[in-house]
Order: sequence, then structure tokens, then C-alpha cells
Amino acid sequence: MPKSKKRGSNHQRGAASIRKTAGGGGEDGSSGTEAPSGGQHRNVQPFSDEDASIETMSHCSGFSDPASFTEEGPEVDEEATQEDFEYKLKGFIDLTLDKSSAKTRQAALEGLKNALTSKILYEFILERRMTLTDSIERCIKKGKSDEQSAAAGLACLLCVQLGSGIESEEVLKTLGPVLKKIICDGTASIQARQACATCLGVCCFIVTDDITKKQELYSTMECLENIFTKSYPRERETNGISSTHNTVLHIRALLAWTLLLTICPMSEVKKKLEMHLPKLPNLLSCDDVNMRIAVGETLALLFELARETDTDFFYEDMELLTQKLRALATDGNKHRAKVDKRKQRSVFRDVLRAVEERDFPTETVKFGPERMYIDCWVKKQTYDTFKEILGSGMQYHLQSNEFLRNVFELGPPVMLDAATLKTMKISRFERHLYNSAAFKARTKARSKCRDKRTDVGEFF
Repeated sequence: MPKSKKRGSNHQRGAASIRKTAGGGGEDGSSGTEAPSGGQHRNVQPFSDEDASIETMSHCSGFSDPASFTEEGPEVDEEATQEDFEYKLKGFIDLTLDKSSAKTRQAALEGLKNALTSKILYEFILERRMTLTDSIERCIKKGKSDEQSAAAGLACLLCVQLGSGIESEEVLKTLGPVLKKIICDGTASIQARQACATCLGVCCFIVTDDITKKQELYSTMECLENIFTKSYPRERETNGISSTHNTVLHIRALLAWTLLLTICPMSEVKKKLEMHLPKLPNLLSCDDVNMRIAVGETLALLFELARETDTDFFYEDMELLTQKLRALATDGNKHRAKVDKRKQRSVFRDVLRAVEERDFPTETVKFGPERMYIDCWVKKQTYDTFKEILGSGMQYHLQSNEFLRNVFELGPPVMLDAATLKTMKISRFERHLYNSAAFKARTKARSKCRDKRTDVGEFF
């Protein structure tokens, strides 16, 4: 019986208490807006968006830090903590269906996103995937810019959690047409369209990772091509390419298309190379730095794939392309921001090496006791995409998410007992010494460049 009481109080914290507080009602809830059991809402007097969002965000803030999901001491009841956590999530799922406040729905979506980023919840969402998919579909169809973006982000995380199985296929089957409609809708907000473009690319990548479902893959790539090819210059345009308010959408579509290209069969890769390799270099003259960088990285990846399909691959305009890349790698244009120039030079040095010398600067990613080496542009593109989606939860998912571990060929998750983890921990004094040495080295490196006109991007 005491356990049942606890459940009731937790559920109130999850959904009903948010409504009661926002509505301003007393203990009996006579003047508030309380949600009845079963997730069904009575037709009650609406409350203001401002009050609802403040109270809802106070509940969502607990999910912004992965540490909030872990126990804080040996006396914490792990089972009770998990129950409380799941009741909060159930409350957020209920609130995504709220009809009276867009801010309440958006805050609930953000709360779910933070939870899925910070913890593996396969069993929990497997039972509720249809409800979540319906909520996401409704928010994308009927919501505004911020709500649509949050819903698209949640759809990505839902598929990341479910992996490349029948469940993710069902999610994409439901949301795919809606996402494509928003992407192609010129009246929708740019923010929503670019979020949907990323979502469509990522979900399709997860579902068609085994390259057996070619039709869905090709139709998605065609949809994305129809977007970013609008940035291609017309035949009469020779004075460079000016960015427009749609440029950010074109960048997102290009990056999502590039991600899908990495899982295409070689026969399809050859077709895409013939179609886009002659035209993509023209976008290097765009006045938007993010477009130039996205195109540069895409070109490096295309050359990498081309040389995998044909070791004797030859590009006719190689000299002209390398001239453009070298100019961007040493760009000193005074009309451009210093931060943009540093970022651009750093990226295009690597792109130039990839195109000219077939070289890639290997990067090392550490997570827990493991290390992953990013040694090619295909792996870099994939890593950067999921890093943007998962944010601070990327390392946790690399350790625990079976789908991501399969993508990066890391094998099954490494299981370590408490004793092994304890021996691997660095003492506070050792960590202090390491940080001090790193700080000193970084300070010296920066001071050498402060008075010289050199690119400091390589030290970051």
C-alpha cells in the first residue's frame, strides 16, 4: 500500500501537478486544470502559455544534465529512482498532447529529448513508440517553428534508441511523408524545414543501414537533392553565389544527402559522382562560410568514395579545383570575419590534403575506457552528424548504444565491474597536474601566435 501512494504522488509530479500549478488552483484542484487518469484531458478553462511554460520547464530542467539520472549516494533506492524517472517521462508524453499551450508541448518535447540523449531507454519507448510517433506527427503537422524543430529532433533520438529494426521502419513510414511535405513547403519556417531535413536523413540512414531498402533511400536522397541543388548557379551567373535566407536549409539538405551517400551501393555512388561532382565546386564561391565548409567536406568525401570505387579515378578539372581549395585554405580576405577565416582555413587544409594527397588527419575519440579512431571522411561525416544530434550524450551512447556501436564497428558494449572502474579512475591530484601542464602548453602556444599573423585554428 505505501508503494501505491508513492506512485500517485510521482504521477502528479509528472503531469497533473504541472497543470494544477499552472492553473492556479488550490489543493482540491477546483479552479485548476487537472489531467484525469489514462492521459485523457477534460475540457477545462485554459491557462496562459507563460505560466504553463515556466512550470513545465522547471520539471524539464532535471533532464538537462546526465548526472541527474544517476544515483547520488549509496542510500538511494535505485528501483524507486527508476520508477520516479519513468513516471516523469510518462507525464511528458501526456503533455505532448496538450491542446491549450504550445509552450507546454514544446517543453515536454525538450524534456523527452534530454532524457533520450542521456540514457538508454529501449524497453520504455518500445512499449510507447506508437504514442510517441503520433505525438511527434501531430506536433510537426500542427505546431509552429520551435515546436516542429523540437519534434523533429525527438524523432531522430527515437530512431537512434530503437536502432535499425522494424520499429524504426514504422516510425519512418509514419513520419516520412510529413517530413518531406514540410521540407518542400515554401511557406513553412526555415528553422522547421532544416530540422526536418536533418531528421529525414538521419532516420533514413538508421532504417536503411543494411542497404536492402534501396527505394526508400533513393527517394529520400532525391527529395534532399531537389533542395540543395537550388543553390547551384545558373549558366549565366559567373560573379559568385550570394547566400539567401534558404541557404541554411540547402546546407542541411546537402549534409543529410552526404550522410546517405555513405551507405549507397557503389553503382549508385558512381551515378551521384557523375551528376554532382562537376557542379559542387561552383558552390565554393558562395559568400556563406558554412556553405563553403559543407561543400568542401562533401567534396573530400566524394573523392574518397570515388577512389574506393576506382583506384585510377581521374578528375578532369583537378588543377582548377585545387587552386580554389588552396585559396580557401589560405584565405586572408579582410572583408570576412576572423573567426570564419580561421575555421575555413582549418577545414580546407584537410580538404586539400584529401583531394591532392589522399590523406586524412586521424582523430581520436575517447569514451570511458575505449577509444575510437576517425580515420576517413565517411566516418567523420557520420560521427559529426550523430554528435550534433546527441550532444553531450554522444560518449554515453558510444559506450552503450548497440546501433551506434555497430555503425562505428566497436563491437558489443564493454561490461566493466565496479572494481575495474575504480582502478581506472585518475586521482584528483593527478588530474590537477595534467590540467596544469595542458594549460601551460596551451598558453605558450597561443602567446607565440598573438603577435604574428598566423592561423591559430590548428591549436584548437
